[in-house]
Amino acid sequence: MGYFITFEGVEGCGKTTQIKLLSDFLSARGIDTLLTREPGGCPIADKIRAILLDAENQALSPLAELMLYAAARAQHVTEVISPALEAGNIVLCDRFCDATLAYQSFGRGIDRSIIDSLNLHACQGVSPDLTILVDCDPAIGLERARRRIEASSGPREERFELEALAFHHRVRDGYRQLATDQPDRFLIIDGSDSIETIFAAISRRVLARIPEALRAVC
Repeated sequence: MGYFITFEGVEGCGKTTQIKLLSDFLSARGIDTLLTREPGGCPIADKIRAILLDAENQALSPLAELMLYAAARAQHVTEVISPALEAGNIVLCDRFCDATLAYQSFGRGIDRSIIDSLNLHACQGVSPDLTILVDCDPAIGLERARRRIEASSGPREERFELEALAFHHRVRDGYRQLATDQPDRFLIIDGSDSIETIFAAISRRVLARIPEALRAVC
């Protein structure tokens, strides 16, 4: 069986940069690594992602939003994550079930029991072995995210970036609460440091946590 590592954090925290660096770092050491993301990660889930992140869909209700996330996750787990873990790979996922709790429960106010029930079915028994929370001031993160969006030639995935700052503070508080509740699974990394400093901390701590059988080639 493989090892499942997720990266979480508010918009613009730097997690996507860090997860790509970690993927390259592990792959260079001969460790079988799969890099994926949510929402998305496979063709069907990517189509759902387009709906969820399109700023034109501001009328999407919180409950509909939640169910779309669950549907994308169920397909992603079935098609990508579970097969990779069964093959013995390290799977790196940019967001997973904790994001739904942080954004849809703490951020939107949906009852956590509803989200827990949907995640139970969507995740199909898969849960992260390690979650890296890149913690960042939401105001700083949003500014970074907006610069990234303006510089991108791809789709303007900015529906969440357009939310009020108070929403993003609730999301950050949610992530911190989740990390407090499960300290053995979460590693909190200061997202205000330089890219190099953050990655040095992540790579060192990840190598110390992954099973010996998977890192024996290092």
